[in-house]
Amino acid sequence: MTTRDISTFGATTTAAETVEGVDLGGRTALVTGASSGIGVETARALAGAGARVTLAVRDLAAGRAVADDIARSTGGPAPDVVELHLDRPASVEGVAAAWTGPLDILIANAGVMDSPETYTTAGWELQFATNHLGHFALALGLHGALAAAGGARVVSVSSSGNGGSPVVFDDLFFRRRRYEPGLAYAQSKTANALFAVGASARWADDGIVANSCMPGGIWTGLQKHWDPDVLAATKVAAADAVKTPEQGAATSVLLATAPELAEVRGRYFEDCHEAEVVDEIVDGLHGVRAWALDPAQADRLWDVSLALVDAEARSRASGTPAPHEGASS
Repeated sequence: MTTRDISTFGATTTAAETVEGVDLGGRTALVTGASSGIGVETARALAGAGARVTLAVRDLAAGRAVADDIARSTGGPAPDVVELHLDRPASVEGVAAAWTGPLDILIANAGVMDSPETYTTAGWELQFATNHLGHFALALGLHGALAAAGGARVVSVSSSGNGGSPVVFDDLFFRRRRYEPGLAYAQSKTANALFAVGASARWADDGIVANSCMPGGIWTGLQKHWDPDVLAATKVAAADAVKTPEQGAATSVLLATAPELAEVRGRYFEDCHEAEVVDEIVDGLHGVRAWALDPAQADRLWDVSLALVDAEARSRASGTPAPHEGASS
């Protein structure tokens, strides 16, 4: 590989540029939420560098169309496509169980944002279930494959939304407080960052590197629950700060592939650089709150998440409902 200066990367760097000169031949990658938005460009960059990529998507038809498009644009084989519903534990379990061989790169990219108050069949609030618990269970299920790869990378796609709320352990699922879509999203994004901290502490001996990132401001289907007038006004106000999907995928791809970051663990990145810990998110886009990187909070989240996932799995096995209250306290 040619010598690179990744310090020159920034907000306008594209995913393809971050992986230029990096050979991923013989490596495998799984990208969730890879049928739209930055997930597509994340997968395209990895495939373009030679990785064998699997797209984990809700809509198989959309995923196959993306796989064909990636094959055309890269000149390589079409990525594999698997159906994954992160809010359905049985689906997550099925994808993990079906995986064979080592897994070099796991990019937890899929997510929902500001959705109306909704609960999964497990009784979990939808945003926390999809953005955090589903990915947590998937990573746990794939831990053996990640460990077998030797030097595997896990990227947890978080957001500057982490500034809106810590993880509220006493009421994860809004059973005792009024539901607010923005707060639910915020704590799920804090959880994404904390997961990387927790995984780094537990899996370092397996050679697994985990980090989280903020992609940047990108207009995708993620904003589908926003009020149309608010969305239109925000697009005008934030026009100068908006990234393309190719730019939005850059930090994820950098964390997943850069040899220069092989020993960097449990950090939060934005614009291809480690973010500053701040008391308030700057311009709504930059910085990370201390609560999203707190090892004690990460440990607590890991234990709570494991208890929830295990309880749900036992309930499915026995055919009895899992307890919805108390598991988060």
